Amino acid sequence: MAIIKYKPRTNGQRGMTKLDYAELTTNKPEKSLTETLKKDAGRNNQGKITVRHQAGGAKRKYRVIDFKRNKDGIKGKVATIEYDPNRSANIALIHYLDGEKRYILAPKGLTVGMTVESGEGADIVVGNAMPIMNIPVGTFIHNIELYPGRGGQLIRAAGTSAQILGREEKYVLVRLKSGEVRRILGVCRATIGEVGNEFYELVKIGKAGRKRHMGIRPTVRGSVMNPVDHPHGGGEGKQPVGHPSPLTPWGKVALGKITRKTKKSSDKMIVRRRNK
Repeated sequence: MAIIKYKPRTNGQRGMTKLDYAELTTNKPEKSLTETLKKDAGRNNQGKITVRHQAGGAKRKYRVIDFKRNKDGIKGKVATIEYDPNRSANIALIHYLDGEKRYILAPKGLTVGMTVESGEGADIVVGNAMPIMNIPVGTFIHNIELYPGRGGQLIRAAGTSAQILGREEKYVLVRLKSGEVRRILGVCRATIGEVGNEFYELVKIGKAGRKRHMGIRPTVRGSVMNPVDHPHGGGEGKQPVGHPSPLTPWGKVALGKITRKTKKSSDKMIVRRRNK
């Protein structure tokens, strides 16, 4: 999938880019696998904003994705490669031999007509899912479970992948995209291959209106606010922060503060921390 550049006919189009979507084979989702997606604009059940900078955006329907890949021993054929507005990766519609249809994340190299399978007896080919203890060392994987049967939680974004480095008793050593090396139970499942749509991160939005279509409202710097609105606000002209470190609108340290729990139970699973 390539990047298309706009001609600068307007100021907003100068520098704007988009994906060409040549890999996609249809523009209509499978109706039985879609659900209504209600907008909340970042508000809670009292109508108060709890997450800033959210509102509006184009109407979407949620595509139900099979992250568990627990349909063992039944082969499925790739029917379509589709766009999903709710994630950066594309999705693939699978028609199984027993008549069931499911969506999966579309890995790089998966095309219409290919066959996918899950379970311990599956081959080591792109799109197949199995326990990571059955996957050879050095293989690139995605959609990795952290707890057996819960479904994939790691490596689901466009262009990402992890690599199996080795084994330690019942655990498998996996190097994540961040550089972190982590132990994962061998019975947890993963899917072979890298997540597709790898050029997604290269797209330049180009103008504010396009962000509004995505449901993202503007972000205003604290330094241009009044003192009542932000700790950085106030003063005549441009002023420094005036605090030992930058703060959030609610007075919490904004940059550099470690928020991870110091005694988190999963720390023992981390062999090497991510690259800093």
